[in-house]
Amino acid sequence: MADAIDNLKAGSGLSEEDIPVLLAALLSGSRRVERVPLSCCAVWIKRYGTERTSRWIVLQRMIANLIGAPFLRPSPAVDDEAMADREVRRNGQFSNNGIPTAPIIYASGSAVVFGDVGFTVAQQLKALARQDPKAHDELLVLCATELGRLHAKGLCHGRPFPRDMFVRESRIGFMDFEEEPDTVMPLATAQARDIWLLFLQLASRARLGKETHDRAFEAWSAAAPAAAVAELRKLTGFLGAFLWLARLIGRVHMGSDLRQFIMATSYLKHAS
Repeated sequence: MADAIDNLKAGSGLSEEDIPVLLAALLSGSRRVERVPLSCCAVWIKRYGTERTSRWIVLQRMIANLIGAPFLRPSPAVDDEAMADREVRRNGQFSNNGIPTAPIIYASGSAVVFGDVGFTVAQQLKALARQDPKAHDELLVLCATELGRLHAKGLCHGRPFPRDMFVRESRIGFMDFEEEPDTVMPLATAQARDIWLLFLQLASRARLGKETHDRAFEAWSAAAPAAAVAELRKLTGFLGAFLWLARLIGRVHMGSDLRQFIMATSYLKHAS
């Protein structure tokens, strides 16, 4: 306990009164993600190992190897502390490349404490959807633009969803670095999967339809490496072979996930 207090005093920048509050939350809490209000601000505790490995992850890995589709491979499974280490390491990697990230206040064992970054992009999109469709779609295009820029720096995110992004000084920031896809597939493949995953959200959210789709794709492809664009053609070519089946299933039941798959894959297949 004394070591933890000393470490917090040395590197967190928290006041004397906030340190016991944070330590108490670290020791007594059990939720995977927990917001802790302090006198100076709010911080977020993220705990690893609170969820069991999904059977889908095991099945996903088997299917990827069976059909030879590397973009389907899940990130390597590691223990709780290694997962926390991965998050800290990748957060620093992005930050060192000039990409906004959530500040790390403290890390110990299988828990990491992050500074608050305000509203996520997903929350801002929800607020803008009815009030200002143009601003809503501008934000979507900015997400694609920034994703292309980080790809140009030799990085990939692994799960670039609006809920894992925030805005800082007109830049898109990224958080939740639990995925590390470039360790199980080529970097260009991981980057192609990134933009496909973003379009799963973007294609169905865009209020101005194809106009926004075009602007977002052009913004990403203008910055992204040529190898990533080439890999996207392969990825959507492969997935495009299943569009007929997805549409057939959709005649019976068009769930939101299926609709996103059809819209994103159809658009990117033709755009790339």
